Amino acid sequence: MTGHTSPQRPQSLTGRVAIVTGAGKGLGRAYALQLAAAGASVLVNNRSHAGQPSSADAVVAEIQQRGGQAQASYCSVEDPASGEQMVAEAMEHFGQLDIVLANAGVDRPQTFHKQAWSDFDEIFAINFHGTARLLHAAWPLLRSRGYGRLLVSTSTAGLYGNHGQAAYAASKAALLGLMRSLAIEGRSHGLLINALAPYAMTPLTAPWFPEQQAARFTPEPVAELATALLAESCTLTGQCIIAGANALRIAEVRESGSLVAGEHASNLLAKLADLECHLPQESATAEFAAFIRAL
Repeated sequence: MTGHTSPQRPQSLTGRVAIVTGAGKGLGRAYALQLAAAGASVLVNNRSHAGQPSSADAVVAEIQQRGGQAQASYCSVEDPASGEQMVAEAMEHFGQLDIVLANAGVDRPQTFHKQAWSDFDEIFAINFHGTARLLHAAWPLLRSRGYGRLLVSTSTAGLYGNHGQAAYAASKAALLGLMRSLAIEGRSHGLLINALAPYAMTPLTAPWFPEQQAARFTPEPVAELATALLAESCTLTGQCIIAGANALRIAEVRESGSLVAGEHASNLLAKLADLECHLPQESATAEFAAFIRAL
């Protein structure tokens, strides 16, 4: 699914409370500003660095100057207590929680054989565990209220892989499995969750963008879509959406029909690529049942 126009503006988020991680700059800043502009109170999370001005404070000040409500959070998503801490901060300052946008992420491009395990582990700790901790802390609260809108930041590297990005791609792919499982668990409790794979020019992605494309790939169109995905009116769940420069695509997992072994395995493998693929069932359990039925 593709398009070339901006998504419609979502309904007001007045009265909603959101947590946005990695919100000190780039896409995270754009997300926080857009959610606040739509009326949400925003917990702006970005880890602080000793002796340096806080980027979270700067974004909070910007929101407040525009008449919005925001509060800074300084914990690092690497901290095992970070998820519980951010949920507690949202409750302390705003009295509730409705929206979670897990955006914090890092990449240190390097080929797998050269990358130290400590770097690989740290990338996973931030990109995957940092997100999972926050979702795990927020999930029971949102489930008890019967309402929640959640969005995780993935990447096309997680969908397709990329040279020199094994750790980054693996961590972003892991988020897709987490998101799709939570979509199944949350649907009947009013919790909807999706993943967004953005194309936007930010400090993290600048090395990947041709300079002449910078003006087209600003964070704002992606932030507008994110806000729509986090609105009460959104009914999508369990989806991965690719977005950038006012264009949208949906990315889906597909599976081919079965070839039943009756000849040498190498012959079957040669034929697999020619099989037509179809959309899978709504869960791994249902897909396994369909696999059995096809035998």
